[in-house]
Amino acid sequence: MKVAFATQDLERIDAHFGWARNIAIYDLTPEGWALDRVEEFSGELNEDGNEDKLEPKLKALQGVSILVVAAIGGSGAARVVAQNIHPMKVAEPEPIEGMLEKLRGVLAGTPPPWLRKVLAKSGEGKVDFEEEEDA
Repeated sequence: MKVAFATQDLERIDAHFGWARNIAIYDLTPEGWALDRVEEFSGELNEDGNEDKLEPKLKALQGVSILVVAAIGGSGAARVVAQNIHPMKVAEPEPIEGMLEKLRGVLAGTPPPWLRKVLAKSGEGKVDFEEEEDA
């Protein structure tokens, strides 16, 4: 699955979605991760109410299942969700690789229901839901 991170420095999840200079997109599997690509943005990104700045970012997220941000506005969140992308917010800046390791661990174990839904939507779900219902 593809996971995207809003980042200013390409090291940490430290950016508001609308204000992010970069979106780093990784391929994540239960075995590990690899950087797929970095999308860079310029211009007046910190201008509140400027919905046009979101369009290139939304296009860059095609094929992404999860978007991890430091913050995201209501309009941006609604548009991300409309593309079947699950937004996640971190409480404070943290390393991208740390979050990738947490998500990898969850994928390798028993993903929570919200992540199973994401996996099913992305066509990557390999969870046997019937087994769970019998328990």
